[in-house]
Amino acid sequence: MWHTSAMSLAALVALLPGAILPFRRRLDRPDTVYWLLLAVALAGSSAVALVGLKGSWNASFSATLWLSIATTVALFTLLSAALREAFRLAPLVLPYLLLLGVLATIWAQADPVPRPAAAFDAWLRIHIATALATYALATLAAVAATAVLIRERALKRKRESGLSRLLPALADAERLEVSLLRWAVLILAVGLMTGMAVQYLVSGQLLILDHKILLSFLAFVVLLLLLGLHHTTGLRGRMAVRLVLLAYLLLTLAFLGVKFVTDVLAA
Repeated sequence: MWHTSAMSLAALVALLPGAILPFRRRLDRPDTVYWLLLAVALAGSSAVALVGLKGSWNASFSATLWLSIATTVALFTLLSAALREAFRLAPLVLPYLLLLGVLATIWAQADPVPRPAAAFDAWLRIHIATALATYALATLAAVAATAVLIRERALKRKRESGLSRLLPALADAERLEVSLLRWAVLILAVGLMTGMAVQYLVSGQLLILDHKILLSFLAFVVLLLLLGLHHTTGLRGRMAVRLVLLAYLLLTLAFLGVKFVTDVLAA
Protein backbone atom coordinates (compact mmCIF):
# COMPACT_ATOMS: atom_id res chain seq x y z
CA MET A 1 0.00 0.00 0.00
CA TRP A 2 2.00 2.92 -1.35
CA HIS A 3 -0.17 5.58 0.34
CA THR A 4 0.75 4.20 3.80
CA SER A 5 4.45 4.57 3.02
CA ALA A 6 3.86 8.04 1.55
CA MET A 7 2.05 9.21 4.70
CA SER A 8 4.77 7.71 6.86
CA LEU A 9 7.42 9.58 4.87
CA ALA A 10 5.43 12.81 5.20
CA ALA A 11 5.23 12.34 8.98
CA LEU A 12 8.97 11.67 9.04
CA VAL A 13 9.59 14.94 7.19
CA ALA A 14 7.35 16.70 9.74
CA LEU A 15 9.61 15.45 12.56
CA LEU A 16 12.85 16.49 10.89
CA PRO A 17 12.84 20.31 11.45
CA GLY A 18 12.15 19.90 15.17
CA ALA A 19 15.01 17.41 15.47
CA ILE A 20 17.42 19.81 13.74
CA LEU A 21 16.36 23.09 15.43
CA PRO A 22 18.13 22.61 18.83
CA PHE A 23 21.46 22.10 17.06
CA ARG A 24 21.04 25.02 14.67
CA ARG A 25 19.95 27.67 17.15
CA ARG A 26 20.53 27.75 20.91
CA LEU A 27 17.34 28.70 22.74
CA ASP A 28 17.18 30.39 26.14
CA ARG A 29 13.44 29.74 26.22
CA PRO A 30 10.87 28.21 23.85
CA ASP A 31 9.94 30.65 21.11
CA THR A 32 7.30 30.74 18.37
CA VAL A 33 9.38 28.63 15.99
CA TYR A 34 9.89 25.97 18.68
CA TRP A 35 6.14 25.65 19.36
CA LEU A 36 5.34 25.69 15.65
CA LEU A 37 7.75 22.85 14.88
CA LEU A 38 6.37 20.78 17.77
CA ALA A 39 2.86 21.35 16.39
CA VAL A 40 3.98 20.22 12.93
CA ALA A 41 5.62 17.10 14.40
CA LEU A 42 2.48 16.30 16.40
CA ALA A 43 0.15 16.84 13.43
CA GLY A 44 2.21 14.64 11.11
CA SER A 45 2.67 11.73 13.52
CA SER A 46 -0.96 11.86 14.71
CA ALA A 47 -2.33 11.84 11.16
CA VAL A 48 -0.40 8.78 10.02
CA ALA A 49 -1.16 6.95 13.29
CA LEU A 50 -4.91 7.53 12.99
CA VAL A 51 -4.92 6.38 9.38
CA GLY A 52 -2.95 3.29 10.41
CA LEU A 53 -5.61 2.32 12.93
CA LYS A 54 -8.11 1.82 10.09
CA GLY A 55 -11.08 2.31 12.37
CA SER A 56 -10.07 -0.41 14.83
CA TRP A 57 -7.58 -1.03 17.65
CA ASN A 58 -5.82 -3.78 15.68
CA ALA A 59 -2.96 -1.44 14.79
CA SER A 60 0.07 -2.50 12.77
CA PHE A 61 3.59 -2.28 14.18
CA SER A 62 4.15 0.92 12.18
CA ALA A 63 0.91 2.52 13.40
CA THR A 64 1.79 1.57 16.99
CA LEU A 65 5.15 3.29 16.61
CA TRP A 66 3.50 6.42 15.21
CA LEU A 67 0.95 6.41 18.04
CA SER A 68 3.83 6.22 20.52
CA ILE A 69 5.65 9.07 18.75
CA ALA A 70 2.55 11.27 18.65
CA THR A 71 1.81 10.66 22.35
CA THR A 72 5.41 11.43 23.30
CA VAL A 73 5.42 14.66 21.26
CA ALA A 74 2.13 15.71 22.89
CA LEU A 75 3.40 15.03 26.41
CA PHE A 76 6.74 16.70 25.68
CA THR A 77 4.89 19.79 24.44
CA LEU A 78 2.88 19.92 27.68
CA LEU A 79 6.04 19.33 29.71
CA SER A 80 7.85 22.15 27.89
CA ALA A 81 4.98 24.51 28.66
CA ALA A 82 4.68 23.46 32.32
CA LEU A 83 8.33 23.17 33.41
CA ARG A 84 10.90 25.82 32.61
CA GLU A 85 13.89 23.60 31.82
CA ALA A 86 12.04 20.69 30.16
CA PHE A 87 12.40 22.12 26.64
CA ARG A 88 16.17 21.64 26.92
CA LEU A 89 15.60 17.89 26.51
CA ALA A 90 14.65 18.57 22.87
CA PRO A 91 18.17 17.75 21.52
CA LEU A 92 17.67 14.19 22.77
CA VAL A 93 13.88 13.72 22.55
CA LEU A 94 13.24 14.83 18.97
CA PRO A 95 16.16 13.01 17.26
CA TYR A 96 15.17 9.82 19.12
CA LEU A 97 11.57 10.17 17.94
CA LEU A 98 12.90 10.77 14.43
CA LEU A 99 14.76 7.45 14.69
CA LEU A 100 11.53 5.72 15.79
CA GLY A 101 9.84 7.37 12.81
CA VAL A 102 12.46 5.87 10.49
CA LEU A 103 11.67 2.41 11.90
CA ALA A 104 7.93 3.05 11.50
CA THR A 105 8.50 4.06 7.87
CA ILE A 106 10.61 0.99 7.11
CA TRP A 107 7.82 -1.31 8.30
CA ALA A 108 4.93 0.80 7.00
CA GLN A 109 3.87 -2.00 4.62
CA ALA A 110 3.58 -4.68 7.32
CA ASP A 111 -0.05 -5.52 8.07
CA PRO A 112 -1.20 -6.50 11.57
CA VAL A 113 -1.99 -10.13 12.26
CA PRO A 114 -5.79 -10.55 11.88
CA ARG A 115 -7.53 -10.87 15.23
CA PRO A 116 -11.20 -11.09 16.21
CA ALA A 117 -12.86 -7.78 17.08
CA ALA A 118 -12.39 -6.97 20.76
CA ALA A 119 -15.41 -6.51 22.99
CA PHE A 120 -15.70 -4.16 25.98
CA ASP A 121 -14.44 -1.17 23.99
CA ALA A 122 -14.47 1.25 26.93
CA TRP A 123 -12.10 -0.84 29.05
CA LEU A 124 -9.90 -1.55 26.06
CA ARG A 125 -9.67 2.13 25.10
CA ILE A 126 -8.70 3.08 28.66
CA HIS A 127 -6.08 0.33 28.72
CA ILE A 128 -4.57 1.42 25.39
CA ALA A 129 -4.57 5.09 26.45
CA THR A 130 -2.74 4.25 29.70
CA ALA A 131 -0.24 2.06 27.83
CA LEU A 132 0.55 4.88 25.40
CA ALA A 133 0.85 7.44 28.20
CA THR A 134 3.08 5.12 30.26
CA TYR A 135 5.42 4.46 27.37
CA ALA A 136 5.60 8.16 26.47
CA LEU A 137 6.42 9.10 30.09
CA ALA A 138 8.99 6.31 30.29
CA THR A 139 10.54 7.54 27.04
CA LEU A 140 10.87 11.08 28.41
CA ALA A 141 12.23 9.73 31.73
CA ALA A 142 14.83 7.66 29.86
CA VAL A 143 15.82 10.76 27.87
CA ALA A 144 16.13 12.78 31.10
CA ALA A 145 18.27 9.97 32.56
CA THR A 146 20.50 10.10 29.47
CA ALA A 147 20.81 13.87 29.96
CA VAL A 148 21.89 13.22 33.56
CA LEU A 149 24.56 10.81 32.31
CA ILE A 150 25.87 13.28 29.70
CA ARG A 151 25.92 16.17 32.17
CA GLU A 152 27.63 14.06 34.85
CA ARG A 153 30.32 12.97 32.41
CA ALA A 154 30.95 16.57 31.35
CA LEU A 155 31.32 17.64 34.99
CA LYS A 156 33.79 14.84 35.71
CA ARG A 157 35.87 15.78 32.68
CA LYS A 158 35.52 19.47 33.59
CA ARG A 159 34.82 20.16 29.94
CA GLU A 160 31.45 20.81 28.33
CA SER A 161 30.65 19.23 24.99
CA GLY A 162 28.45 20.82 22.33
CA LEU A 163 25.59 18.52 23.32
CA SER A 164 25.92 18.88 27.10
CA ARG A 165 25.67 22.67 26.81
CA LEU A 166 22.23 22.30 25.21
CA LEU A 167 20.82 20.04 27.95
CA PRO A 168 19.30 20.97 31.32
CA ALA A 169 21.58 21.43 34.30
CA LEU A 170 22.32 18.23 36.20
CA ALA A 171 19.97 19.02 39.09
CA ASP A 172 17.16 20.00 36.72
CA ALA A 173 17.60 16.81 34.66
CA GLU A 174 17.47 14.68 37.81
CA ARG A 175 14.27 16.41 38.99
CA LEU A 176 12.66 15.85 35.58
CA GLU A 177 13.74 12.20 35.65
CA VAL A 178 12.19 11.50 39.07
CA SER A 179 8.98 13.43 38.37
CA LEU A 180 8.42 11.62 35.08
CA LEU A 181 9.09 8.25 36.72
CA ARG A 182 6.51 8.93 39.44
CA TRP A 183 3.85 9.65 36.83
CA ALA A 184 4.94 6.63 34.77
CA VAL A 185 4.58 4.30 37.78
CA LEU A 186 1.16 5.70 38.63
CA ILE A 187 -0.22 5.35 35.10
CA LEU A 188 1.47 1.96 34.61
CA ALA A 189 -0.36 0.73 37.72
CA VAL A 190 -3.65 1.87 36.19
CA GLY A 191 -2.68 0.21 32.91
CA LEU A 192 -1.93 -3.10 34.63
CA MET A 193 -5.28 -3.01 36.44
CA THR A 194 -7.27 -2.15 33.32
CA GLY A 195 -5.37 -4.85 31.44
CA MET A 196 -6.40 -7.40 34.04
CA ALA A 197 -10.00 -6.13 33.86
CA VAL A 198 -10.06 -6.59 30.07
CA GLN A 199 -8.51 -10.05 30.41
CA TYR A 200 -11.09 -11.09 33.01
CA LEU A 201 -14.03 -9.85 30.92
CA VAL A 202 -12.72 -11.60 27.81
CA SER A 203 -11.48 -14.91 29.25
CA GLY A 204 -12.79 -15.14 32.82
CA GLN A 205 -9.18 -15.17 34.09
CA LEU A 206 -7.76 -12.22 35.96
CA LEU A 207 -4.15 -12.74 34.92
CA ILE A 208 -2.46 -14.70 32.14
CA LEU A 209 1.33 -14.45 32.33
CA ASP A 210 2.28 -13.95 28.71
CA HIS A 211 5.43 -12.12 27.63
CA LYS A 212 3.78 -8.69 27.56
CA ILE A 213 2.30 -8.96 31.06
CA LEU A 214 5.47 -10.43 32.55
CA LEU A 215 7.71 -7.73 31.07
CA SER A 216 5.29 -4.98 32.17
CA PHE A 217 5.24 -6.29 35.75
CA LEU A 218 9.04 -6.53 35.80
CA ALA A 219 9.27 -2.91 34.62
CA PHE A 220 6.80 -1.89 37.33
CA VAL A 221 8.91 -3.62 40.00
CA VAL A 222 12.12 -1.98 38.75
CA LEU A 223 10.50 1.47 38.77
CA LEU A 224 9.09 0.95 42.27
CA LEU A 225 12.52 -0.20 43.46
CA LEU A 226 14.17 2.84 41.92
CA LEU A 227 11.72 5.32 43.44
CA GLY A 228 11.92 3.53 46.80
CA LEU A 229 15.73 3.74 46.81
CA HIS A 230 15.60 7.38 45.72
CA HIS A 231 13.23 8.21 48.59
CA THR A 232 15.11 6.26 51.29
CA THR A 233 18.75 6.61 50.26
CA GLY A 234 18.73 9.49 47.79
CA LEU A 235 19.89 7.20 44.99
CA ARG A 236 20.92 9.16 41.90
CA GLY A 237 23.63 9.27 39.28
CA ARG A 238 24.72 6.33 37.17
CA MET A 239 23.03 3.62 39.23
CA ALA A 240 19.69 5.42 38.96
CA VAL A 241 20.23 5.91 35.22
CA ARG A 242 20.91 2.19 34.75
CA LEU A 243 17.66 1.28 36.53
CA VAL A 244 15.68 3.81 34.49
CA LEU A 245 17.09 2.45 31.23
CA LEU A 246 16.46 -1.15 32.37
CA ALA A 247 12.81 -0.32 33.08
CA TYR A 248 12.53 1.44 29.72
CA LEU A 249 14.02 -1.58 27.94
CA LEU A 250 11.49 -3.87 29.63
CA LEU A 251 8.60 -1.57 28.66
CA THR A 252 9.91 -1.34 25.10
CA LEU A 253 10.03 -5.12 24.85
CA ALA A 254 6.50 -5.35 26.28
CA PHE A 255 4.95 -2.54 24.25
CA LEU A 256 6.84 -2.64 20.94
CA GLY A 257 8.89 -5.83 21.04
CA VAL A 258 5.93 -8.19 21.37
CA LYS A 259 4.12 -6.26 18.62
CA PHE A 260 7.15 -6.55 16.32
CA VAL A 261 7.40 -10.31 16.87
CA THR A 262 3.68 -10.97 16.28
CA ASP A 263 3.10 -8.58 13.36
CA VAL A 264 6.45 -8.57 11.54
CA LEU A 265 8.49 -11.68 12.35
CA ALA A 266 5.51 -14.03 12.64
CA ALA A 267 3.64 -12.60 9.64
